[in-house]
Amino acid sequence: MEKFIDNLPPMDLMRSEKMTFVQLIIPAESAHRAVSYLGELGLLQFRDLNADKSPFQRTFVNQVKRCAEMSRKLRFFKDQVNKAGLMSSSRTLLQPDIDLEDLEVHLAEHEHELIEMNSNSDKLRQSYNELLEFKIVLQKACGFLISSHGRAVSGEIELQDNVYSNDDYIETASLLEQEMRPQPSTSGLRFISGIICKSKALRFERMLFRATRGNMFFNQAPAGEQIMDPITTEMIEKTVFVVFFSGEQARTKILKICEAFGANCYPVPEDISKHGQITREVTSRLTDLEATLDAGIRHRNKALSSIADHLAKWMDLVRREKAVYDTLNMLNFDVTKKCLVGEGWCPMIAKTQMQEALQRATFDSNSQVGIIFHQMDAVESPPTYFKTNTFTNPYQEIVDAYGVARYQEANPAVYTTVVFPFLFAMMFGDWGHGICLLLGALILIAHENKLSTQKLGSFMEMLFGGRYVILLMSLFSIYCGLIYNEFFSVPFHIFGPSAFRCRDTSCSDAHTIGLVKYRDPYPFGVDPSWRGSRSELAFLNSMKMKMSILFGVAHMNLGIILSYFNARFFGSSLDIRYQFVPQMIFLNSLFGYLSLLIIIKWCTGSQADLYHVMIYMFLSPTDELGENQLFWGQRPLQIVLLLLAIIAVPWMLFPKPFILKKLHTERFQGRSYGILNTSEMDLEVEPDSAREHHEDFNFSEIFVHQMIHSIEFVLGSVSNTASYLRLWALSLAHSELSTVFYEKVLLLAWGYDNLIIRLVGLTVFAFATAFILLMMESLSAFLHALRLHWVEFQNKFYHGDGYKFKPFSFAALTEDDD
Repeated sequence: MEKFIDNLPPMDLMRSEKMTFVQLIIPAESAHRAVSYLGELGLLQFRDLNADKSPFQRTFVNQVKRCAEMSRKLRFFKDQVNKAGLMSSSRTLLQPDIDLEDLEVHLAEHEHELIEMNSNSDKLRQSYNELLEFKIVLQKACGFLISSHGRAVSGEIELQDNVYSNDDYIETASLLEQEMRPQPSTSGLRFISGIICKSKALRFERMLFRATRGNMFFNQAPAGEQIMDPITTEMIEKTVFVVFFSGEQARTKILKICEAFGANCYPVPEDISKHGQITREVTSRLTDLEATLDAGIRHRNKALSSIADHLAKWMDLVRREKAVYDTLNMLNFDVTKKCLVGEGWCPMIAKTQMQEALQRATFDSNSQVGIIFHQMDAVESPPTYFKTNTFTNPYQEIVDAYGVARYQEANPAVYTTVVFPFLFAMMFGDWGHGICLLLGALILIAHENKLSTQKLGSFMEMLFGGRYVILLMSLFSIYCGLIYNEFFSVPFHIFGPSAFRCRDTSCSDAHTIGLVKYRDPYPFGVDPSWRGSRSELAFLNSMKMKMSILFGVAHMNLGIILSYFNARFFGSSLDIRYQFVPQMIFLNSLFGYLSLLIIIKWCTGSQADLYHVMIYMFLSPTDELGENQLFWGQRPLQIVLLLLAIIAVPWMLFPKPFILKKLHTERFQGRSYGILNTSEMDLEVEPDSAREHHEDFNFSEIFVHQMIHSIEFVLGSVSNTASYLRLWALSLAHSELSTVFYEKVLLLAWGYDNLIIRLVGLTVFAFATAFILLMMESLSAFLHALRLHWVEFQNKFYHGDGYKFKPFSFAALTEDDD
């Protein structure tokens, strides 16, 4: 048996890749190129040899700062490109490779140019907004002034003609450049005109009223057009106002309130005849500013377009350079020998590739001294590295979410790829719903190339990443749905006619007395005649409950068997003799026996009560079984199994701690000093024996740990088996809920001879199926399957206390690393 196991071919993903601890001694002149080539390879995890130093005390801190500054400039460019509505070019441009120093100069020039253009544009936009507001104030305020002076309607018409007519414009001295102070009228009434945000107008009026104690007259009118805020670039609605008042003190208060509310005041002359000339001058200047602004925007967009074409490549280059210098900062710099010393982990299979990359770096950098690459012994445990692909990666992520595998221990992901979707399908068994899930998975897979390059939301990203998980879950759901014979809770005669028929032609007593079996059993799955019969629920409950126990016991046995392969791989004979063997005996003496009884009962059609058999196996093991006897010799077999289960508990608890204590005493008896090299000896001892420091051996701690482990297994065998009954409970809940939606929504609506009611019923049924059964129920089944894997299966063999292999790789860099 042992030879057969030893000759088995290694299974992919079963064990993590063998790792080796390596040291690199790199000449200073080839260090940058060597680390770059290793980043492209992505198979070396560097150790930080400067962990005691702050980031500012490291060798290449200045280069990191320069890269961070260039990253800031590139983010600024990207933000400007996005604001301008331009798209970064994704095509590969044929341009020569640019050096980092040259790129730094280019970026500084581009940034200076952009900042200057933005500053000029902001000033022009500010001037344009002021002139536009002035024009609006002139147009709106004149109406208030005419009414206040009691001018005739003909004068207002003349004013409008002057405002909107640009003919016969005579160049005179600019009235805008003249100091325009409204002269006091004969009555002593003065005014201030301006413009304010519409949202502030009401509070502004109240504040003016309180400040002047009501000694003012406030007129307002909507501006009629929105004005762009130069800071936020949002279009804002504004209101034109004219405040009439009397006295210098009131004028001072009003101006201060205007300043506080952000209102812009503009001088409007009392002489109505001057309005036309000022308006024409403002309009002329606005036209010139518009042309200047358009030309500036075109020039700025042209500059941004040239930047956008190279932006992706520049960002990638800077991101890589920063990662290289961050990695170089993890190396020790030997000033005397002018070389850098690095340490790290790499897979054994990648040693040749790494040596080739380092030789290429030496050649390309014209270094006279080669890079020294050699293996070293390490005290710490190596990282865990599994080579995954698109299909196996999501299953590995499911396992890693519980805990990363200890170095080279058995990986549950190998079995999760099939068992996890099947557990889900046992709870979600409906081949109609399974087809819906299958269509969704096929759509995600069909658009795989397109979706992989797009930025998705967190939920869609999770769905897309698990597309192959959904594919297998849907296929197994279709299979289990065919076994349960449920299509949106409706049974079909897919594999032939039913094995049952009514007692008479009227079928009047079918639901009270039952049906009669007249042919061989239905060839595959549940007979459709069980649906709607008086014993439907009792039959399906019994079948699904027993099926859940059978699958649960098999699943837990698989976990214990994997603990054997772990112990064998690590050379721990103690774990095989005093953990694996008693655990197998205890679990199968009780629940393995229960599984055997279930299979025998199914095969023989016996009416024995298995609850009674299992309960009285403990309470009265010597009593006669009577009607509950399923096979000859059942009672003595039960006594033997019960004794084995009782013996297995102390077998798990006592021998291992005492044997460990004996081995420790014999090994270090009479020695007053430690062994200098204990690596070989330590590797022979199992992982749970506190091998790291022999002088820290604590018998009481090991005994308590073993006692906890034993009690946990004994109690867990009962609770874990009961936990697998969730497969039955959720399957029943899914089936009943689906039946309710079908009968109480769809069939009820279809019973009305009204098209609208039928459409409403169909719509409600479709939404209930999509959101409740396909989304909520599938998520519930997913989480329960996750719990069964994490707790009931993995706790039998999986430590999950390792750490992931995270090599220095350019491919793993993201925009967050800028």
